[in-house]
Amino acid sequence: MTSEDAAILREKFKPIDKTSLSEEISRQIMSLVSTGDLMPGQKLPSERELCTKFGVGRSSLREALRCLTIVGVLETRVGEGTFLALNRDKFIGTVLGWRVATERKNVENLMRVRLALESETAANAALHSTEQSIAELEGTLDRMKTFLADRPGFAAADAAFHLAIAKASENELIFDLLTLIRSQLEQGLLKVGAWPGGPETALIEHRRILDAIRSRDPEAAVTAMRDHLDGALKRYVRAHGS
Repeated sequence: MTSEDAAILREKFKPIDKTSLSEEISRQIMSLVSTGDLMPGQKLPSERELCTKFGVGRSSLREALRCLTIVGVLETRVGEGTFLALNRDKFIGTVLGWRVATERKNVENLMRVRLALESETAANAALHSTEQSIAELEGTLDRMKTFLADRPGFAAADAAFHLAIAKASENELIFDLLTLIRSQLEQGLLKVGAWPGGPETALIEHRRILDAIRSRDPEAAVTAMRDHLDGALKRYVRAHGS
């Protein structure tokens, strides 16, 4: 970043005059990110400069920077300073994780999004799967069997099965998306598994999906995936109330 660029960035920060100083500092920084004035990997001005531009004390500034670092927006490099994080996956994952963990309705919304995405993914997996990808799916299905009495282990194996389907579909975007929200998938699946007999039913449904993919039948794969995700959603609603 040139000295001219740094000077332009410094002028973007404005004095703070609201009650929650750290919150307003965070809001301004996020606003600069959204407008493109602050780019991934770009270094923020020094703490002294930021305190002067914001018109706040160092404790308020550090609280804001610490919060943004925890959620993955910023990263601190020892001896170098504070930068806008290059990898934004942590921030997105943190936000999704918080929503899924705190609001029941978001588990349902996540499952509805999966219903829209993964049905087509299953069809593509049926068209593009290889012997290796089929073997990987079989392996994850076997792991699910071993974890029938272990809800966290079953949820992890369940998520791995769906990731393997996305990988077999050769759609890198969907695979990356599911990988990004894997921990949220596992949280949702853990809650879905609270319904009595849920894991056993899910195992049967996963077998149908795999059989359709192995048979290279995209229509059957779509139907099996839709039936599975729709059934899982209904089991979750029954287990946690309407």
